[in-house]
Amino acid sequence: MNFFLTHEQELIRGSAREFCEREVLPHARDWDRVEDIDRGLVAKLADIGYLGAWELDTISYALVMEELGRADSSVRGIVSVNVGLVGKTILKWGTDAQQAEWLPKLAGGEALGCYALTEPGSGSDPAGLVTRAERDGGDWVLSGSKIFITLGSWAGVALVFARTGGEGARGLTCFLVPTDSPGFAATRIKGKLGLRAQDTAELALEGVRVPDTNRVGAEGDGFKVAMSALDNGRISLAAGCVGIAQGCLDACLRYAAERQQFGKPIASHQLVQELIAEIAVDCEAARLLTWRAAALADAGVRHTLESSVAKYYASEASVRAANAAVQVHGGYGYIDEYPVGKYLRDARVTTLYEGTSQIQKLIIGRALTGESAFV
Repeated sequence: MNFFLTHEQELIRGSAREFCEREVLPHARDWDRVEDIDRGLVAKLADIGYLGAWELDTISYALVMEELGRADSSVRGIVSVNVGLVGKTILKWGTDAQQAEWLPKLAGGEALGCYALTEPGSGSDPAGLVTRAERDGGDWVLSGSKIFITLGSWAGVALVFARTGGEGARGLTCFLVPTDSPGFAATRIKGKLGLRAQDTAELALEGVRVPDTNRVGAEGDGFKVAMSALDNGRISLAAGCVGIAQGCLDACLRYAAERQQFGKPIASHQLVQELIAEIAVDCEAARLLTWRAAALADAGVRHTLESSVAKYYASEASVRAANAAVQVHGGYGYIDEYPVGKYLRDARVTTLYEGTSQIQKLIIGRALTGESAFV
């Protein structure tokens, strides 16, 4: 067992930190206030190779996600969805023609990808989705709606999951749907608690026609495709949550060294040290769980359980870390002059999407006991 990063991985982490310090951190507060990211950042993310990061080993990819999460989770979401949920899914399940058409566009930022699974009536129960795809000659015609889709109004292509058969998980199929297709519409969702700058949208599909060559995987394999994508996505998200926790720790150490109370820096106060210690331990534990899942992915070993463990622990740890960081900052933690309030708002949603904490517990419990808790 080796807990040391390779020289190349250390260079990747250092490069990611430098990029974030230069291109992301100086703008994060303003982007959060206006609820939008400068679209010019997409080209910069592409130029540095992050939009095609499926070419990295998974631990290196997690290091990049951590640094982006530390800088701005709204930016991390662009990369983790484009790479972890969409790019890696096309790489695993797509045909040679699909890979040749879409992977260069995704990597170059020409056409970002979005992952259209969640619906107004089915979030934690993807097998219950009702968007339909009906055969019409050699085409499929899709009708339905999706909600809370990251990059939904920015994307050039959507991975859309639709019902092609009967009820339940076996009736689902995945399709690549260009977002400029007639009948495809995206409406951006504003006023979110966190991830305010990140594009999140509601999608409407009204008779959207795609050829059968846009089907990803076999007919009826949509649930398998969706779950394998989430194995990747949960590593991305866990790493981003480690970044939030690390950002909270960094902010607290800076503030506690500068802030004077009772004639001395608050860093010397025992209960402040306790809060900082709790953040540090949570951060390190989440990081090691994430690296374990990433190492298994790199080894080609199934990692559904480990990805769920990492996602569950890291997301909850990021909320605890951000809450403690606000406490360390006192009243200043409640205004956006300091980053910890944004960390708290951004962390909160990580316990909800890509499987709630409760769903992760069910996945973990079922894997350990061999008994389904869904019956």
